[in-house]
Amino acid sequence: MSITQTVEIPVNHRLTIDVPPEVPAGQAEIRFFPASAGKEKMSEAQEMEFIKRNAERLNREAIDVLSYQNLYLDLFDL
Repeated sequence: MSITQTVEIPVNHRLTIDVPPEVPAGQAEIRFFPASAGKEKMSEAQEMEFIKRNAERLNREAIDVLSYQNLYLDLFDL
């Protein structure tokens, strides 16, 4: 499961994180990336290169998300 949110870092540099109840308790990895004001869109070739370099991780994340969707459907008999 991957959650992405852009936040403003206050002057005191303190953030409070509320995790949705659907996320299981246990270890988690939190990553910080500065959001660039002038983000340039990747070209199609750059996107393909990114996907090729990160295919294993992207596949793991997709499988993880799908497993949580199935868990949700099972919980509510949908």
